[in-house]
Formats: sequence, structure tokens, C-alpha cells
Amino acid sequence: MLAAKRPMPANLTPDYLAAEEEFKSAQSHDEKLAALERMLATIPKHKGTEKLQADIKRRLARLRKESQKKGTSHAAPFWLVRREGAGQVALVGPPNAGKSSLVARLTHAHAEVAAYPFTTRAPMPGMMNYEDVQIQLLDLPPVSSEFMERWLPQVIRMANLGVLVVGLDDPSVLEDIDFILQTLVEHRTPVPELMLCNKIDLPGTADTLAALEDLYGPRFRYLPVSAATGANLDRFAREAFAALGIVRMYSKPPGKPADLSRPYILRRGQTVQDAAKQVHKDFADNLRFARLYRESSAHSGMMVERTHVVEDRDILEFHI
Repeated sequence: MLAAKRPMPANLTPDYLAAEEEFKSAQSHDEKLAALERMLATIPKHKGTEKLQADIKRRLARLRKESQKKGTSHAAPFWLVRREGAGQVALVGPPNAGKSSLVARLTHAHAEVAAYPFTTRAPMPGMMNYEDVQIQLLDLPPVSSEFMERWLPQVIRMANLGVLVVGLDDPSVLEDIDFILQTLVEHRTPVPELMLCNKIDLPGTADTLAALEDLYGPRFRYLPVSAATGANLDRFAREAFAALGIVRMYSKPPGKPADLSRPYILRRGQTVQDAAKQVHKDFADNLRFARLYRESSAHSGMMVERTHVVEDRDILEFHI
């Protein structure tokens, strides 16, 4: 077990804690190596975590050294999908819920779509556009009482966000949902809060949706969609962006217009100091202040301190 009985720094992120759980449950050498690398990438970098960072680095060095001695491949497991874009959203659901159809409709990924179950056998990523950012969708094999890939809970934990996808035409939809919830809890995997209710275009599915809302109540946010017609898929992109807990920031050089073509992505609650670090390390080290620009003229060029919390679509001009 990693660093048992260590004092827990108060501000370890959910991403880090999920990666730590992955390390504890990892069985193979490659799984342990991937989990440690993610722990190092997601741990907050400050004085309170210096010892923990050093411990992770020592373990990484030992595992890599063992790889060289044994001739173990450094290749990551096939199911480990590198997160890209503004965040990774894992689509979790039973067979034939339409996850592959949603990914195919929302992205340029060539997901295999078929009427028979268990079409998807490996994670299939695709990039979904939301305004000026891209969100990575991950089509996954189904969670089913008949069969489930053993690595599936770990992939779901590693994603920034999980979304439950069900097909409203499935007569076993209630049993499917209950099995998925039980499986996620047993594997200590976060239970999605958003339920995509697919195939709303089919006759009779509105009644099924009403039954789900009545049965599960506020446990989920329900979004009826159709991969076939595209109904409400724009709303799904908006919901996914909001649920990821991120904001966009644009950089403006002094005396020049802002670059609005490529936003920097920050976690909600991060500050001007964090934003400066993303633009350039020297900005963060030598930042004196920043000027904040927004569409509202009331905030045009307002001076803000390092600790000012960045909001979505803020434009910042850094002064060093």
C-alpha cells in the first residue's frame, strides 16, 4: 500500500485520490506504473506535498528500473487512454444503450455501431466540440451482468467525468441501471450524476423517461437525447462542460488584442497565479499584477491580484 499511515494533506484533489485508488487496486506492473505516473501528474505541487511527491518519484524510479531488468515493455495497457482536450468524459452504460452512436454523432471518431450487444471491446476516444474547446468522449464496453472487462472500473475512475447512458427502448433498463450502480459502488468508482436517456425519438420512450425520473428522483440529472436525430446533443455538450468544473481564460499581451482562438483551461476556483503559470513559467515567478478584461465594460482593464479567482471567459493581461 502506498504511504500507509501518512498524514493526509488537506487539498489533495479528487483526480489524485482516484489515481491513488487505482494504484492500490493495480495488479500488473504496467497498471501500477500508469497509476503512479497519474498520481505524480495530478498531485498539487506545493510544500505540503513535497515528501509525498518524493515518495511517488522513488516508487516510479524503482518500477522503471525493474522494467529494465526484466525487459518489461514500457507500453501502457491498451485500455489506458491519454486524456486530451478540456477533459475526458467516460460514457458508462449497458449493452445497446447507444454509446457508440452518440460518440459517432458527436465526434469524428469511427466508432463501430451495430444492433448486437458488446460491439465495443476497447475504449474508443473522440473529440466533441463545445464552443471553442474540445471535450474528449470515451466510448466504453458495456457494464453488464453477462460480462464486464475487468479493467473497466479503473478506466471510469481515471476519467474526469462519468456519464450514465441508457436506452429508453430497453425493457431491462431498470435492472441495467441497478446493476451498474451496484458494480460502481463495489469497485469504489464514482457514480455518475448525469443520465443520458438515449433514443427519445422512439415511440413510448417518454413514458419510460417519466418512470425513471419518478423512481430515481434527484439522484440523477436526466437529459433525454437521440443519437439518431441529434436531439439535445448540443445541451449535452453544455452540460458536460459545466460538470467538468473548468473555466476558460484568454491571454492578452499588453497593448495588443487578446488571442481568443485558443483558451487556456483552468479548474474552477483557480487563480490569476495559476493562469500565469499556464501561459509561461516566468509569468508565474515574476508576476506583479494582471489586468482583467471582460465583455462587461465595468471590468475593462481592472487591476487584479495574484489571488483573484478566474471566471469563465476572463481575459487576462499579465504584467511582470
